[in-house]
Amino acid sequence: MSRHADRRPRSERKAALASDPEPEPVDERRPALAKPSPKPYEQPEPYEQPEPYEPRPAELDPPEAEDDESGGMRQSASTARYEPSADEDGPASRFWSERRLPAALVAAALLAGAGLLLYDIASVRADRPAAGWRRELADQLATRPLDDAWIVAGAVAALLLGVWLVVLAVTPGLRRLLPMRQDGPEMRAGIERAAAAMVLRDRALNVSGVRTVRVVVGRRRVRVWAQAHFRELDVVRADLDAVLDDGIRELGLARRPGLAVFVRRPTKR
Repeated sequence: MSRHADRRPRSERKAALASDPEPEPVDERRPALAKPSPKPYEQPEPYEQPEPYEPRPAELDPPEAEDDESGGMRQSASTARYEPSADEDGPASRFWSERRLPAALVAAALLAGAGLLLYDIASVRADRPAAGWRRELADQLATRPLDDAWIVAGAVAALLLGVWLVVLAVTPGLRRLLPMRQDGPEMRAGIERAAAAMVLRDRALNVSGVRTVRVVVGRRRVRVWAQAHFRELDVVRADLDAVLDDGIRELGLARRPGLAVFVRRPTKR
């Protein structure tokens, strides 16, 4: 319809529109949506009364560190000691030292003294006068009494030297080596204390909360001093006990040492 087709007055056009309204356009491309059917009424589930709350006994809770007035923790240290059982020891003996240095010193002293004495005796047998040191030593031993200071000092020195030689002869030595389990008679193995301490120290540093660790490995006991800058000290010590116990077992020592763990807080600067 053109713009100037309908030239009727405005009032007649309004009356015609009111008597014959135009139908609304229908979009044939969009299908009509069906209304969803209402869901049937479902009976709600019955309400279950919850079980009454029972508090946990206080003796089952781990000890907690209480804060003091200065803001620090009251628990400042935690210690524990464990002794190995007798069935964990294996058949192995300690390593014996060859004592090369003491043996060389004693052999050199005996060789020098014996050689000098034999030379003087041979010279006397050849109608030559005895050496001056031998004549002086013979005169002093013949004239000095037994309670003389030089005689007593010489006797004490000889006694100490003899005791030292006896101790070296009856003790195995090599205290820095710890014997390991011996699987067969053809092979013997050992580990140095410093190496064992380094292995245990590395394991202890992997525990959460541990800041510094010092480990001393002895023949009968392993002593560990650790500093924990967070977590509860008892919890840190329990973790250290478990980790170090496994570490000592994996070392394969013939005689398993005991374990002593000391955990404390670092000092405030």
